Amino acid sequence: MPRLTDIAIVPSSTDSNSARVKGQVQPAARFALAVAPSVIDGLGLFAAEAIPARRKLGELRGESISVTEARRRAKGRERIHIVEISDRRAIDATESTDAVRQINHSCGPNAVLRIRQGRVEFYALRDIEPGEEVTVHYGESHHEGRLRCRCGATNCSGKL
Repeated sequence: MPRLTDIAIVPSSTDSNSARVKGQVQPAARFALAVAPSVIDGLGLFAAEAIPARRKLGELRGESISVTEARRRAKGRERIHIVEISDRRAIDATESTDAVRQINHSCGPNAVLRIRQGRVEFYALRDIEPGEEVTVHYGESHHEGRLRCRCGATNCSGKL
């Protein structure tokens, strides 16, 4: 597990100025999160503070594109940061600097991805401890079962 003192921390948005104001862009992350090397794959997202169950962690932001364009961009790439939000639209976060784009897959995740009103949001399934990697189950992916899963969960399916 990485030492949180050695990695960049994305501050939480829980300060007194973070109240939701209509028309104001809200921060992508709701809790202090850290991006660091992951034993699962490449970089991962880690909790830099305790995150209670059922709380929103943040949302994935990026370019809104057609599903056709999303699938074209995903072809031949090993790492993608694209989520289809409907039969016609997708969010491509490849160029995003938001930390949540680094959430890795796990067959035994501690968070869930939900699509609400065209937004890709992440919520804690259970309490997440500081230093713990935040993971979600990707569901269907462009890998179509061809990529070996390295999540290490006891219920790992072995493939993405």
